[in-house]
Amino acid sequence: MELDKLLDPKRVFPNLPASSKKQALQELAKRAAVATGKPQRIIFDALLERERLGTTGVGGGVAIPHGTVPGLDGLIGLFARLAKPVDFDAPDDQPVDMIFLLLTPETSGAGHLKALARISRLLRDKAACQKLRDCDDPKELFALLTNKMPSLAV
Repeated sequence: MELDKLLDPKRVFPNLPASSKKQALQELAKRAAVATGKPQRIIFDALLERERLGTTGVGGGVAIPHGTVPGLDGLIGLFARLAKPVDFDAPDDQPVDMIFLLLTPETSGAGHLKALARISRLLRDKAACQKLRDCDDPKELFALLTNKMPSLAV
């Protein structure tokens, strides 16, 4: 699963304001609602439901929240760098400053697992994460995330 199938430059946010995990999820749900046309509350509830099972903070300043949203046509991704890192209950106790949100339709099958694996591989790469942290332009972040910037490919 290539990330350019999940992302769009309009769904990359280099300076998302949030002072807590809950607020970060609310801000992402708001932006996801615009992107999908689905109600913000349904998206937010899906994300909270998944967080109740265990944190989606994976360590290294990264979180990959995800949830199932009824009526989606396909997998949808959003990427955000937080203006200020927040506690996300990550296993390494490090605050999170980068979030890749993945929303899946009810019928996604194994597609969402492949997408999560691809996202996880990218965001476990320390050099890739540093490039993402050093970039402030949404289009360049999109290019980095989707390997569309050969000189900076991650």
